[in-house]
Amino acid sequence: MKVTRHTLTAAVTAAFAVAALGACSPESPSPEPTRTVTGVPTTIVPTRPTTAPATTAPSPTQEQTSEPTEPPVTTELSEVPNVVGMNHAEAQNLLRSKGFMVNEEDAGPEGRMILNNHNWKVCRQDPVPGASDVLRVAIYSVKLSESC
Repeated sequence: MKVTRHTLTAAVTAAFAVAALGACSPESPSPEPTRTVTGVPTTIVPTRPTTAPATTAPSPTQEQTSEPTEPPVTTELSEVPNVVGMNHAEAQNLLRSKGFMVNEEDAGPEGRMILNNHNWKVCRQDPVPGASDVLRVAIYSVKLSESC
């Protein structure tokens, strides 16, 4: 199954809507039984913690809806830039600024962890430059004194 940014955005929006509706229960001291919903993907999507604005409990005359209060965010898909030959830190910053998640690996046989990414250079990347409809880019780097 191919996951696009639109699918990811829809899943995150749905998760926030469900969480917001669960917090609106005015007087339910005892927990209700868990309900199973079919037809909804069960993929867990990591999200950044956010702080919700303070809300007041709805009065009995207010109607509660399951629609989100804000329109869904639409994300344009970016093409993957060519970062081969760049400084590892600069390549990582460029990819993240374009909305990609970045996996970083040692391109050498040692399998080292990249701790100080300013001392590394990118040897190859996956997917290739120009690819679109992807969320994650892997960059494979070696130390500046080493050759690819």
